[in-house]
Amino acid sequence: MVRKSLGPNLVIVNPGVRPAGSGKDDQERTATPADAILAGASYIVVGRPITKANDPAKAAGNIVLEMEQASKTL
Repeated sequence: MVRKSLGPNLVIVNPGVRPAGSGKDDQERTATPADAILAGASYIVVGRPITKANDPAKAAGNIVLEMEQASKTL
Protein backbone atom coordinates (compact mmCIF):
# COMPACT_ATOMS: atom_id res chain seq x y z
CA MET A 1 0.00 0.00 0.00
CA VAL A 2 2.82 2.41 0.86
CA ARG A 3 4.64 1.85 -2.41
CA LYS A 4 1.42 2.29 -4.41
CA SER A 5 0.68 5.55 -2.58
CA LEU A 6 4.16 7.08 -2.71
CA GLY A 7 5.64 5.67 -5.90
CA PRO A 8 8.23 3.15 -7.05
CA ASN A 9 11.28 5.21 -6.02
CA LEU A 10 10.49 5.07 -2.32
CA VAL A 11 12.89 2.93 -0.28
CA ILE A 12 11.03 0.66 2.15
CA VAL A 13 12.94 -0.95 5.04
CA ASN A 14 11.17 -3.85 6.75
CA PRO A 15 12.43 -4.65 10.28
CA GLY A 16 11.51 -7.70 12.33
CA VAL A 17 12.15 -10.22 9.58
CA ARG A 18 12.41 -13.85 10.65
CA PRO A 19 13.03 -16.83 8.38
CA ALA A 20 10.16 -19.24 7.91
CA GLY A 21 9.95 -21.60 10.87
CA SER A 22 11.90 -19.45 13.33
CA GLY A 23 10.58 -17.96 16.56
CA LYS A 24 9.44 -14.37 17.01
CA ASP A 25 11.75 -13.70 19.99
CA ASP A 26 10.49 -10.42 21.46
CA GLN A 27 9.13 -9.07 18.18
CA GLU A 28 5.40 -8.32 18.18
CA ARG A 29 5.02 -8.30 14.40
CA THR A 30 7.26 -10.30 12.13
CA ALA A 31 7.42 -11.24 8.47
CA THR A 32 9.36 -13.86 6.60
CA PRO A 33 11.93 -12.66 4.07
CA ALA A 34 9.62 -13.84 1.27
CA ASP A 35 6.62 -12.03 2.74
CA ALA A 36 8.61 -8.81 3.07
CA ILE A 37 9.82 -8.94 -0.53
CA LEU A 38 6.36 -9.79 -1.84
CA ALA A 39 4.93 -6.87 0.15
CA GLY A 40 7.35 -4.47 -1.55
CA ALA A 41 10.29 -4.13 0.85
CA SER A 42 13.47 -2.67 -0.64
CA TYR A 43 15.58 -3.86 2.30
CA ILE A 44 14.98 -6.18 5.23
CA VAL A 45 16.41 -6.12 8.74
CA VAL A 46 17.35 -9.49 10.22
CA GLY A 47 19.23 -9.72 13.52
CA ARG A 48 19.14 -12.66 15.90
CA PRO A 49 18.20 -15.33 13.36
CA ILE A 50 21.65 -14.67 11.90
CA THR A 51 23.74 -13.56 14.87
CA LYS A 52 22.49 -16.37 17.14
CA ALA A 53 22.68 -19.10 14.49
CA ASN A 54 25.23 -21.90 14.83
CA ASP A 55 26.38 -21.02 11.31
CA PRO A 56 25.61 -17.33 10.67
CA ALA A 57 26.85 -17.41 7.08
CA LYS A 58 24.58 -20.33 6.25
CA ALA A 59 21.63 -18.64 7.98
CA ALA A 60 22.20 -15.44 5.97
CA GLY A 61 22.56 -17.45 2.76
CA ASN A 62 19.26 -19.22 3.38
CA ILE A 63 17.55 -15.86 3.92
CA VAL A 64 18.97 -14.56 0.64
CA LEU A 65 17.70 -17.68 -1.14
CA GLU A 66 14.23 -17.16 0.33
CA MET A 67 14.26 -13.56 -0.89
CA GLU A 68 15.46 -14.56 -4.37
CA GLN A 69 12.74 -17.19 -4.70
CA ALA A 70 10.09 -14.67 -3.69
CA SER A 71 11.38 -12.03 -6.11
CA LYS A 72 11.04 -14.49 -9.02
CA THR A 73 7.29 -14.55 -8.43
CA LEU A 74 6.90 -10.78 -8.79
